[in-house]
Amino acid sequence: MQVTMTVNGVEYSREIEGRMLLVHFLRDVLGLTGTHWGCDTSNCGVCVVWMDGEPVKSCTVLAAMAGGHEVRTVEDLADGAELDPIQEGFRQCHGLQCGFCTPGMLMTCRALLDKNPDPTEGEIREAISGQICRCTGYSSIIRSVRWAAVHEATSAREQQEVAAQ
Repeated sequence: MQVTMTVNGVEYSREIEGRMLLVHFLRDVLGLTGTHWGCDTSNCGVCVVWMDGEPVKSCTVLAAMAGGHEVRTVEDLADGAELDPIQEGFRQCHGLQCGFCTPGMLMTCRALLDKNPDPTEGEIREAISGQICRCTGYSSIIRSVRWAAVHEATSAREQQEVAAQ
């Protein structure tokens, strides 16, 4: 079957099998390997991408279901060489170790910060509760999200001050 979707701002149209999962479409057809594939059961969350601005586990979405929709992957977070604040937070606060869960965590945490720019520890824990990290114990991930929240707020204030001058 033919499927057309926008991925990271680019429209793609490809012939696929109707049973192909979105995670395999992104990785195997488009070559966007930043989205990891872990369990196929939606338990681990390493495959989280956005579909129409909402985080989804791409191992449970058929590529055909994403047809006509806008998909965003971890490859789209950075702006050229400039990391997204959530990526920089993970770098600064050691929010990643082996890196396997990181793409899904980044996408989930970016969505959280877009909806709630100043989340509490409990809100961060709730947001990432559908994802498994076997390395960090989650403390460094929570610190990373808080770092990003603080730095985004500081940057926004600085931009407002410059604009007011």
